[in-house]
Amino acid sequence: MAAAVRCLGRVLIAHQRHSLSKMPYQTPLYPCSAYVQIPNRHFAAATKPAKKTKKGAKQKTLEEKKDEIEKIKSYPFMEGEPEDDVYLKHLYPRQIYDVEKAIHLLKKFQILDFTNPKQGVYLDLTLDMALGKKKKVEPFASVLSFPYPFISEINKVAVFTRNASEIKIAEENGAAIAGGTDLIQKILDDEIQLDFYVAVPEIMPELNPLKKKLKKRFPKLAQNSIGRDIPKMLELFKTGHEIKVDEERENFLKTKIATLDMSSDQIAANLQAVINEVCRHRPLSLGSFVVRALLRSSTSEG
Repeated sequence: MAAAVRCLGRVLIAHQRHSLSKMPYQTPLYPCSAYVQIPNRHFAAATKPAKKTKKGAKQKTLEEKKDEIEKIKSYPFMEGEPEDDVYLKHLYPRQIYDVEKAIHLLKKFQILDFTNPKQGVYLDLTLDMALGKKKKVEPFASVLSFPYPFISEINKVAVFTRNASEIKIAEENGAAIAGGTDLIQKILDDEIQLDFYVAVPEIMPELNPLKKKLKKRFPKLAQNSIGRDIPKMLELFKTGHEIKVDEERENFLKTKIATLDMSSDQIAANLQAVINEVCRHRPLSLGSFVVRALLRSSTSEG
């Protein structure tokens, strides 16, 4: 975990509250992460998910989003601990644990609550998308290879190339389909619907008609989906895991990172892989990118 501390040192953990334990104040951590918290199960109603609004009404100005981030970073909490089991939980900071401790607690509460030992483990991230001077990081999508994969399904990948020998290489390395511009109309007509699309550089100018159709899955150099090493690209995208920022909330990312029956070291390594990938999308010199991180399992509450 040493390599991960620059981006994430501690995590929140969503879990069932079996005892009233010490609640430390939020403190800044590392360049990529402002702080991370722990939502406990309290005797209070859970907050309702935000309602979807019309496209025109949902748009927020950059200043409003910046204010939200600043609220998270400097929210004033009550001093000390709550005296009762029933209290307004938004007045008290959530607990903060090191990654290893957070994973240990998730495993512990699974045993205490008799829930599925193979349930998913999820990471929720709130990001500061501001770049300064009224610019911001655009909602992004990335594909990464987990050091410890937990899904056996193979993604279906298309390879764009005009070269006959490259088409053969693609097919030999497990491409669902490989070809040139003859694939464009089939994709536009939904005859071809795959998980990912990769391409060699030479054919990119001819793929422009697919930009609106494929959106974030249109081949991009930054996503490692454009290149000459076709076997390497296929290896990544066939077994890779996609993470993406929510397009409606624009600063929120949630993804499954493991199953609870995996070892603590394996879960921690997968968490590190996600944090490292996320932190590529904003310069560390701008300060904390991850404003809040939450580690939870499928049955977590709070």
